[in-house]
Order: sequence, then C-alpha cells, then structure tokens
Amino acid sequence: HGLSPCRQSALTDALVPAKAGTHTMQDRTYYVYMLASGRYGTLYVGVTSDLIKRTWQHREGFAEGFPKKYNVKQLVWYEVHNDVRTAITREKQIKKWNRAWKINLIQEQNPQWRDLYEDVSR
Repeated sequence: HGLSPCRQSALTDALVPAKAGTHTMQDRTYYVYMLASGRYGTLYVGVTSDLIKRTWQHREGFAEGFPKKYNVKQLVWYEVHNDVRTAITREKQIKKWNRAWKINLIQEQNPQWRDLYEDVSR
C-alpha cells in the first residue's frame, strides 16, 4: 500500500472536514509534496494546505509553471505538517537536495512510485 498505518491515520485525520472558521494558522494542516513525471522521472517539490486540490490542479493542467511544462503530474510522496513555517522550511530544504536524496525519500515510502492521488482523494 505504501503508507505506514501511522501515516494513513495522520492522513485520515487531516482529511476529516472541520467546521468553518475553526482553523487558525497554527492548527491547519500543510503538506510538503513531490510530483513526478513517472518512475525516476522529472521531480517537483511543493507545499500546500490542500493536497487534493493542488494535486488535482497539477494533474488537470490548471497550475502553470514547471510541472505543467514538464508533464509532472503524479503525486509520489508527501508529508504532513501542522505549522506553515515548518512546512515551508522543509520544502526549501528538500528543493536544495540533490536528486538522489529526493529519490531515496520517495523510495522509502513509495518504492513502486504509485500515484498517491488516488489514495488521498478518496
């Protein structure tokens, strides 16, 4: 399946809708994610507060820029953060990594390079 029970639980908790107006900047959920054009293909690292919507935008071509230009649409890795500053710091850190480190990060959680969009959008 690719996700540990702990990660599945965190994802499930993150996707349960909250009542409107109950979120503050500190208790929202943020995602650092990687998209790929295919197994060992072109990679893109991003950060978002709405993983399903953002991934859908990339898949459907509504997000301009690098992913659209290089057909990078498959969600192959993500992690959950509760603080926007932590998520942005982590995104910047991973963007600076060399390609092999990014591939290793994907391989640890998703050795088959499955498109995780189907899992998170259910």
